[in-house]
Amino acid sequence: MLIYLSKKVAIPNGVKLKCLSWNSEQGWIACGGDNGLLKVLKLDGVARKDSKGATAASSAASNLSMNQTLEGHSGAVLVTCWNENYRKLTTSDQQGLIIVWMLHKGMWFEEMINNRNKSIVRDMQWTADGQKICIVYEDGAVIVGSVDGNRLWGKELDLQLALVEWSPDGRLILFCTVQGECHVHDNIGNPLTKLPLCVPEQPPGAIPIIGIDWYHGLEGYTDPNAPTLAVAFENGRLQLMRHEADEEPLLVNCGMRAARIAWNSNGTVLAVSGTLPPGTSDGKGDAKETPAVQFYSNQGKLPACQTSALLRTLRVPGSGIASLSWEGGGLRVALAVDSFIYFANVRPDYKWGYFNNTCVYAHVKADRSEQCVTFWDTGSNEKYCKYVQRLMGIRAAGDHCVLAARGEDAGQYVVVLCDAIGSPLETRYIDVEPRHITMTQARLRESRICCRTSSMTLLAVASEEWVWAWQYRSAPKGANAAADAGAASTLKPGKEWKFRIDDVAARRSSSMDTGPDLAASTAAVEDPIACLCASDTCLVLGRASGSVQHYSLPAMNLQAKYALRGKPQALALNCESTRMSVIDANGVLTLYDIDGNDNAAGGSGRLVADFERKDVWDMRWADDNPELLAVMEKAKMYIFRGTDPEEPVNSTGYLCTFTDLEIKAVSLEDIMRKPDAPEGDHLLHLETKSLRDLRAILADASLADSYQFVEEHAHPRLWKLLAEHALEKLDWATAEKAFVRVQDYYGIQFVKRLQLLDEREKQAAEVAVYFRRFDEAERIYDKLDRPDLAIQLRSKLGDWFKVEKLLQAGGGDDSQLTTAWNRIGDYYTDRQKWGKAAQYYAQAKNTEALVQCFYVLENWAGLEKLIATLPEGSPLLGVIGERFASVGICEHATTAFLRAGDVKAAIECCVVLNQWDRVVRLAEQQRSGHIEALLAKYANHLLDKGKQLQAIELYRRADHHSDAARLLSALTRDAAAAKASPQRVKKLYILAALEAEEFRKKTLSLQGSAGTTKSAAAATLEGLIQHDQATGLDRSLAGAWHGAEGWHLWLLAHRQLYAGNADAAMKTALRLHDYEDVLSSVDVASLVALTAFYSRHYQQCSQAFIRLESHPDLPAAKQEAFADLALNIFADREPEDPLGRAQACPLCRGPVQDWSSRCPTEGCEATFPVCVASGRSIISEDRVKCRTCKHLMILSELGTTQSCPLCHAALDENKQRTSHQKLSKSMR
Repeated sequence: MLIYLSKKVAIPNGVKLKCLSWNSEQGWIACGGDNGLLKVLKLDGVARKDSKGATAASSAASNLSMNQTLEGHSGAVLVTCWNENYRKLTTSDQQGLIIVWMLHKGMWFEEMINNRNKSIVRDMQWTADGQKICIVYEDGAVIVGSVDGNRLWGKELDLQLALVEWSPDGRLILFCTVQGECHVHDNIGNPLTKLPLCVPEQPPGAIPIIGIDWYHGLEGYTDPNAPTLAVAFENGRLQLMRHEADEEPLLVNCGMRAARIAWNSNGTVLAVSGTLPPGTSDGKGDAKETPAVQFYSNQGKLPACQTSALLRTLRVPGSGIASLSWEGGGLRVALAVDSFIYFANVRPDYKWGYFNNTCVYAHVKADRSEQCVTFWDTGSNEKYCKYVQRLMGIRAAGDHCVLAARGEDAGQYVVVLCDAIGSPLETRYIDVEPRHITMTQARLRESRICCRTSSMTLLAVASEEWVWAWQYRSAPKGANAAADAGAASTLKPGKEWKFRIDDVAARRSSSMDTGPDLAASTAAVEDPIACLCASDTCLVLGRASGSVQHYSLPAMNLQAKYALRGKPQALALNCESTRMSVIDANGVLTLYDIDGNDNAAGGSGRLVADFERKDVWDMRWADDNPELLAVMEKAKMYIFRGTDPEEPVNSTGYLCTFTDLEIKAVSLEDIMRKPDAPEGDHLLHLETKSLRDLRAILADASLADSYQFVEEHAHPRLWKLLAEHALEKLDWATAEKAFVRVQDYYGIQFVKRLQLLDEREKQAAEVAVYFRRFDEAERIYDKLDRPDLAIQLRSKLGDWFKVEKLLQAGGGDDSQLTTAWNRIGDYYTDRQKWGKAAQYYAQAKNTEALVQCFYVLENWAGLEKLIATLPEGSPLLGVIGERFASVGICEHATTAFLRAGDVKAAIECCVVLNQWDRVVRLAEQQRSGHIEALLAKYANHLLDKGKQLQAIELYRRADHHSDAARLLSALTRDAAAAKASPQRVKKLYILAALEAEEFRKKTLSLQGSAGTTKSAAAATLEGLIQHDQATGLDRSLAGAWHGAEGWHLWLLAHRQLYAGNADAAMKTALRLHDYEDVLSSVDVASLVALTAFYSRHYQQCSQAFIRLESHPDLPAAKQEAFADLALNIFADREPEDPLGRAQACPLCRGPVQDWSSRCPTEGCEATFPVCVASGRSIISEDRVKCRTCKHLMILSELGTTQSCPLCHAALDENKQRTSHQKLSKSMR
């Protein structure tokens, strides 16, 4: 982090400033001073251009876009306060006058005025949402008002007030007194408690409070446990608290007399202004006090009265700092010093990294407690986000980046190795706090033993005293991928080291256990680690005292120690590890020559003389030249060749890479304004002076002069640029020499091939192709009337749309056009545009590709048409059949298989799709005899798995109705035995009966059209024999309807009983005696007794009880219970039925009850069917017969019902009616 003064604005007439406030949203600056001075200023940033014309935002230089003097105060303006949400400015002077200003048409005007005329205003603050303002007076008066000017409440406190602050949620108000106390009240003025203040070596209230600031949290929190409430005392002590009741605040000793404090816009840095005492180290031995601003981080565990959180100290000219305020975004600080406003630029230490064309950075979202880490692919502009809790740092190198975070347990930390899209590759849990992180990347080096070796990839993490290093696996990039992978495989991935900084030798461990050294080390080191860096050959650690320890890799042995001139803040090594650059705590850059051969007990690096740069905040060595160093000073970038600087370039970007004389930098300041939407302009491309000069020479001078310049400034990038320019000029000799110097074998071969061409125009076309100017090359071929060469060029490029256009214009032949159509179809196929792909495949007559397109498009009609167009036996027919089979279209699948001659596949398809009727037909047509065995095998498989219903459906589809009926009958018996639902049992009986009916129809029907009466009779006889054999083997085939009738009447009797029709229920229940083979006789007798009792047919009720009392299946206890119940019922009731009107038997004319199933007259054999609609016996009523189940029902009982009550089949409109006369005639 670097802070430096960038601009000074003078106040007219030398008026001394008293207060200053910067609007963080709109950028207005309000400053107040003596004699009623009140001004509103606004700065506009100036856009700068880099060497390639890319915009580089610079906050260093700004112009005033607004400078308005507000008149209204007569005394010195002491307080200014912005309401950013409502764009209001509130000011107060030494006479107690308060003015609220509003913006109208770009100018500020008075909106409200208030003057209490009793005391002066010491402080006033708006809430974070801008709804309320709290004004405190010196005499203890407090006024809270709303944004529209209404007074909400006011109180007179018995305190001498000095400062006021709202809590972020607006629920608490903190009042600071002149005596150094802080009182906590709620938002309506009720006192709650005192803020616990800890001032070492001083009694409470002895030191005045000069500032209090509570971070509003509107931009989120980088760490939920970081302090947000800051209280500053006049003696320079800071108390940082997490909340108002924090019992363990962080205490910091600033070492100066403090005056003002302020958090930046995201609450990560606290600025403290004041004066350094004379003779201090920060004051550099000055004989008088020095105004200064110190910047502290909110991170880290601070022991009491330490300054380890200090980031920077900014010394300011003048007699004292009256006020300070942050700009929105935290990139600038405004300081009111005497009659001037100083602006200081801030270069924050962002958590970021750059690797593999990916910029990774962390930012905070207000609605989430985790930090959002964004992986931005600068090439494709794609973004990948992941959220990390307790993130501490980010580093990147090569093809990987590392995210370091605190673990869930105390003392545990997590290091995650990620790729370019944020996917975690490896994770390590360590016990070393990652305060400092460095990484190296895999590189290819020349070796005496083998021509190409890979350097190690190292991750090093350091706390104040401990170092943990890990050699992780990474394959280097190179021309020979196989050799690179082989080199990487020779390493030993997973090697880890951990050692204490004061240990002489490093300790390697495979597991990160605590170890005896760590357990024994409880005292903090006196000389902690301040920074570290690493290369492929060494690890360098910088300590707070200015000493540097040099460790060799991969042995991790302490090889040398160097002494620096001050505390280092950042270290960097050049690509050969022979020179080290150091940025110290004051932003001063120095260079040291190192070779690692100094004595380990002492010694020093050799300081490069006559080289020192100030206000440096970033640096990066070139990856391919040990002499080149890029340095960021303030708002400029300098490139040093050795110690000689080149002409600076205006830029505020953070350095990413430095290779091939080109620097990539990223404008993190602009990215952080909209972190969710980074733009390509945020990545800056900067060139060195030699590269810029060569471009100018190539544009203005001859190739000879350019060659001489490159000779003097030799670099592969310059030779490459010269070779390319020579190709443009068709100067093959110069191009070949340049390619030789850059060791570009393919370039040399390209030049030789160009020299063999017979026409200069062809050479120019090939050069245009080399520079990827394909349209230009095509135009040259067109002028030469060589469309074949243009077609060849576009074919090599894969631009098949252009190829098609050229071919249709008259070049090439039909085979080339077919190839182009196929390639265009492949283009659309790769992009999942199957419709367009099908069009081009159809033009190319590529049936195989069409099959795939139609299948994906679900164009079954088009796929069906292909079956007819293909010749019989074509392998594609089998593919089409498989496609149809995969989606269950059995008909087209079997057609395709049969045309392909694969009968077996057609049958298997039908089997898989459960189309057994089609299987049987195919078997009969193709005379395949293994279908029955396959059917039986599959059915047994289903039965073994307990899938009876699937087996029944299988038999039904295969027209094996008898087997289906048997399985249904068995399932029905099991359901009845298990006391299943009567409705389910009835349905199963009906299904079994329907299958039996289908079997009867099939067996009794004539097989084909009989030619003679004799043959028809023989076929009918054969069907009767088969039916009798089947029903004889399994009686369930003949009695299925009987069981269905019984359960139907059982359900009907219950419905009638619950409907209150006990008489009809009794008549239905009495018919159940005929079905005691499928129903429980105990249940039937119980139902008869119940219904007869409710219908007052006590004779029938008595007979039912007699059966129950003597039923052999009932235990004695049950029989006695039924006997007792019968005794209670018939104690006062006679066992007689009520007199009813009997009907006449159609045969003997004898009396018949309507529940009788046969005539009671002796000698009469008349039987009466049951009505499945009412349960009554059908004696002489008109009845309807169901054509499906052949059961009768009384016509008058049907009502409006249009379906059979038993089987639920639809009844015909012309219902089959049978009168009692026809019935009598049939009975006779």
